[in-house]
Amino acid sequence: MQGRFRDFKLFYPFYLREHRRPLNRVLHFGGTSLFLCFALGGIASGAVQWVGLGVVCVYGLAWFGHFFIERNRPATFKHPWFSLLADFKLYGEIWLGRRSLFRSDA
Repeated sequence: MQGRFRDFKLFYPFYLREHRRPLNRVLHFGGTSLFLCFALGGIASGAVQWVGLGVVCVYGLAWFGHFFIERNRPATFKHPWFSLLADFKLYGEIWLGRRSLFRSDA
């Protein structure tokens, strides 16, 4: 159940509005980077407990950004799958230079 959003195309603009502040974007980007490092390293080395540490990093940093920087509720609570997909989409767009890490372009 994705709540009021019928599809990801409708959800993504909402997601971007919920990530307007640069520090929140930095925290999300850093958390996703840590997750990928821990997950890939854990899988490659067979130490899969590192994947769990990556999950703690990504959600800990993201939720801190929402509660204390944006002062909103993480979209994960109501839209878990769309939110996960949007996290990786924004991460990729930042790497490709299509969105800014340091300014809102929502």
